[in-house]
Amino acid sequence: MGYGKEYGTLLETIAKEADAIAMRYFRADELRTERKGDGTAVTQADRAVEEMARAKVAGSGLPLDVLGEEMGGGDAKSASASGRARMIIDPIDGTEEFSRGIPTFGTLMGIESNGEIVAAMVSAPGLRSRWWAYRGEGAYRDGKRLHVSSVTSLSKSMVFTTGTGPSKNAQDQIKIRALVDAARNSRAFGGFWQHMLVAEGAIDAALDWTSKPWDLAPLGIIVEEAGGRSTNVQGKRTIYTGDFLSTNGLLHEEALALLQ
Repeated sequence: MGYGKEYGTLLETIAKEADAIAMRYFRADELRTERKGDGTAVTQADRAVEEMARAKVAGSGLPLDVLGEEMGGGDAKSASASGRARMIIDPIDGTEEFSRGIPTFGTLMGIESNGEIVAAMVSAPGLRSRWWAYRGEGAYRDGKRLHVSSVTSLSKSMVFTTGTGPSKNAQDQIKIRALVDAARNSRAFGGFWQHMLVAEGAIDAALDWTSKPWDLAPLGIIVEEAGGRSTNVQGKRTIYTGDFLSTNGLLHEEALALLQ
């Protein structure tokens, strides 16, 4: 059985209901935003989506653990050692944007098995888009097969990054700016959408710097199945070090050299 057949129905079911919950609260008067201990935003929609997703997993009959942003559920610093597959979920990635009425938010899900993400879905109802990939089965947006760009040098590229705000130290800011300065065009954006744009071939590289595994879990496999490459800035395929670089593959080594 392929990963699409094994996990596709569950991911699609959760994504459909997550979209409905998110859009019920998006730009609604009843939306309430709080600040967690780390200063990040959370709303009742974040909690409702994660609670729903956990219930769907529990009712699916699949042997899956769950690690989520809002409710935890396991080690968030390394791959699961339990021997069971697990879903890693960010119920609403981009809560800051969501809470401000900006449509660049989405539900992120990745299925991790034996340390590898084997199934992934990103659903962004505000953008009216959904992306998915299953290991060895290609990457898609709304049913259309995705392919990364063919740009061969940063000097001809468009690059999105997480920006150089105060959450980064001076040395990190220098590295990020070096990548930005090497590109023909650049934007400070961050979040899941920039990596989906790499998978689509719309841009050529995307960089996040201080992310959690639930922010990153589905992104790499979607980029890879579209023909690209996703690693940390040391060139390792991992979602557990915070930093995350996606490119069309052709630019990856050039970009990594600037980020060391």
